[in-house]
Amino acid sequence: MPSEHIKKLHIAAQQHINRGQLKPAHQACVQILKIQPKHADAHFLLGMIALNMQQMTKAIELIRFAINQSPNNPEYYAFHARALSLVNRYPEAESAVQEALKLGTDNPMVNDTLAVVLSRLGEHKKAVPLFNKAIKQQPNNPSFYYNLAASLKFTGEFEQAQAAYEKVIELKPNYYQAHSALAELQVATKEQNNLVRLKAELDKVANNVDGKLHLCHAMAKEFECLHEYNQALHILKRGNAAKKNQLGYDIEQDKMLFTAMKQLFDHEFAAQQVSDCQSTQPIFVLGMPRSGTTLVDRILSSHSNVISVGESQNFGVELKKLAKTPSRQVLDLETIQATKNIDFTELSKRYLKSTQPTPSTNASQTSHFVDKMPLNFLYIGLIKKALPNAKIIILDRHPMDVCLSNFRTLFAVNFSYYNYAYDLKDSGQYFALFKDLMKFWQSIYGDSLLEVSYEKLVEKPEQEIRKILSYCNLDWQESCLNFHENPASVSTASSVQVRQPMNSKSIGRWQKYGNELDELQQYLTEVGLM
Repeated sequence: MPSEHIKKLHIAAQQHINRGQLKPAHQACVQILKIQPKHADAHFLLGMIALNMQQMTKAIELIRFAINQSPNNPEYYAFHARALSLVNRYPEAESAVQEALKLGTDNPMVNDTLAVVLSRLGEHKKAVPLFNKAIKQQPNNPSFYYNLAASLKFTGEFEQAQAAYEKVIELKPNYYQAHSALAELQVATKEQNNLVRLKAELDKVANNVDGKLHLCHAMAKEFECLHEYNQALHILKRGNAAKKNQLGYDIEQDKMLFTAMKQLFDHEFAAQQVSDCQSTQPIFVLGMPRSGTTLVDRILSSHSNVISVGESQNFGVELKKLAKTPSRQVLDLETIQATKNIDFTELSKRYLKSTQPTPSTNASQTSHFVDKMPLNFLYIGLIKKALPNAKIIILDRHPMDVCLSNFRTLFAVNFSYYNYAYDLKDSGQYFALFKDLMKFWQSIYGDSLLEVSYEKLVEKPEQEIRKILSYCNLDWQESCLNFHENPASVSTASSVQVRQPMNSKSIGRWQKYGNELDELQQYLTEVGLM
């Protein structure tokens, strides 16, 4: 009978997906649809296959069809929300989450998925109860504890986050990301540290490059706490070198991008006023990673008329869509060339629509939002063309501190724009490229850009904050000086530091490493940056 055959095919498709066997799963779903074209779960499973293959548009369409056929299934809404969030369609993702929550579910994977989507939306406080619900339903799943710990860290609940990371490691000692994340939260002492545990795992890690990377970063953080800076740097070099070797990164790749962006802005192209967008909402805070962008973001978003949208990739993503270039890289040489022919008014509309804070943030009560993706510094000229009234704040920091900080920070492992950070010399060369490009943008746009020195901001916070607020046409509010009291979540590498009052702990950190950084210092001196 057809119904029995469909049932067998359905079970087979689910089993294949659970085993990661996408091709036979796809074949089974297709066979189901030949018999029953509107079979909701076959469309959903095909959507899950597309999601696994990073085919987001297809996944969204297939899961949407499944929802239309079976509108009371919370699992469908949860994974629809996940797919939407991955393409930055945040308001739609939030709506899908709300539909799933209305229906309710005891499926731990669905609750974890909903919580992960809320985390992507910056709604970490709302995510935490759902993570806890998933854990209650499936208490031995280390991934649930890891996801919970991340949200707890971003909301400033550090002790609870530490406990959750420890639970991850208890359940799965080789969950390497948990070791590095835990190290960032703890202050190791001679009496209490995890070096023995970390070394034992490192000895077993074999050829797992990312595992080695996480463990080496965790050990380095603990060595730093113990003031053993040479050992910290040596173990960092071990982990980072393995990752750089795996990637085959060459600084020439980035040099070509920087050169191409400057060449794009010849006199004729730079002079063209393309967009008629009048919005004054966006404030871009950008610069080298680890240069103080999160600090300025927190200062600004402590103002009653400003809200933060975090490290949004939306400008680059929307530009890429309009450029219609085929590569998977958001920014490459072909995309830079294609920007000559895009509609910058359309880009401004798409960017503003995609970046508007989600409805739950009550953004209608604020007149500005901060987009603090540091690497948007590459797009400054294109931002000026699309959003001529946007404010752009460029952070600057001592070259040795910023290069060392990039080297010792574990960024998103698979985000290629940080590949330079696995080598100290590459970090120095990348910083030189950054400084050269900033000089270029300033030669075109002058005082319409504001440069902020991290060191001056720390030394004279009120003076510098007043300058920043004045540039953004914002009145003085004492809350901006007390940014560390801001209760909003922080989802960046500086999530711990920005919950502390302004301090100079990280200024001059490079000097603690003695002659270990001589080669970097020599290079920066030779190119005139020291």
